Amino acid sequence: MTTVVVSGIGVVAPNGLSVDPFWLSLIGPTPALGETSVLPGSGLTVAEISDTEIFRDLGVSITACDRSALFALAATRQAMLDAGLPATLPNPERVAVIIGNGAGGQCTMDEQYVRLYGQNNKRLHPMTVARAMVSSSASWISIATGARGPCFVVSSACASSTHAIGLALQFLRGGLADIVITGGCEAPLSVGTIRAWESMRIMSRTACRPFAAGRDGLILSEGAGILVLETAEHAVRRGHRTAIEVAGFASNADAGDIVAPSAAGMAGAMRQAIADAGVRPEDVAYINAHGTGTTANDRTEAEAMKSVFGALSCPPVSSTKGVTGHALGAAGALEAIATVLAMTRRVAPPTANFDAFDPSCDLDCIPNVARPLAMPVAMSNSFAFGGLNASLVFKAIV
Repeated sequence: MTTVVVSGIGVVAPNGLSVDPFWLSLIGPTPALGETSVLPGSGLTVAEISDTEIFRDLGVSITACDRSALFALAATRQAMLDAGLPATLPNPERVAVIIGNGAGGQCTMDEQYVRLYGQNNKRLHPMTVARAMVSSSASWISIATGARGPCFVVSSACASSTHAIGLALQFLRGGLADIVITGGCEAPLSVGTIRAWESMRIMSRTACRPFAAGRDGLILSEGAGILVLETAEHAVRRGHRTAIEVAGFASNADAGDIVAPSAAGMAGAMRQAIADAGVRPEDVAYINAHGTGTTANDRTEAEAMKSVFGALSCPPVSSTKGVTGHALGAAGALEAIATVLAMTRRVAPPTANFDAFDPSCDLDCIPNVARPLAMPVAMSNSFAFGGLNASLVFKAIV
């Protein structure tokens, strides 16, 4: 089977606008939390990106892009540089773009609804449709890089970017591309979106505490994570050294409840990804969990991991959402990058804000302090509303 490798990564997140600050905050850990700027005085805590300098010199019109696409472009620029790819791509028809995004231009739609309904202005911004469409981030990446291969967005709620990375793996294995620019982006911190999540009563007003006894909900976030994947043969041919292989992927559906998670579905995705990678459960040395900090998700995910790995032999687990917040469609990409960094730097990031052990989540959750750990094989999980489960398995290249 064709070997697929990670050639470059780029990050734009509330806890770091590039890879090194992002990593240092994860292992700190230093949560990126604060009151939302769009609802001052509400007491609602989010993880927000306030620095707009990252939007400079992207080579596109900022007014033509939604915030989510700008995040994607900024992270793509980093990933392309990290991959050592030239500004003018050789064989651009063999470069694909597959991006995960949960809901498109949420900030754009919120702004234009205010204009339409709040200000009674019947003329909206002329780029509203182009900015709001869920596929815009992939299109802008194609325009900015010159990639002319298949180009589309995967939209599957909080599993979007994990699905996108998995499809990129399958495209490369199938010979449909030599390089795929993949990952995810999301900018959900608009008034309407925040209020919609608040109405579900699963948002914490203090901090995200995955798997901990005191957990009381998630923290909404925004940002982008982009990975450049390519076949190992192609990377060798252009003289680019790589350290991590994307070895396995699987996804499934619970076919059950629209919001309640299923341990059986989660476990099934993990087992299938392990089999796809050609490894055994006992080979997995670390898991970056979905770990949202909600009561139901964390308890169910812990049950699923114990089902796959055994109650007494489950590998060390952490959720990085205690630092990054939950970036919805971008979360899987940020967590895949966190996993790749953990493997190359041989340090497992901790589960931040871990206040006390919860017997219903009786795992080795790496509480609060980073842990030196060799990780020849690691896993990253995303489990979304709608019963959409996706798992990735990475291998260190010896």
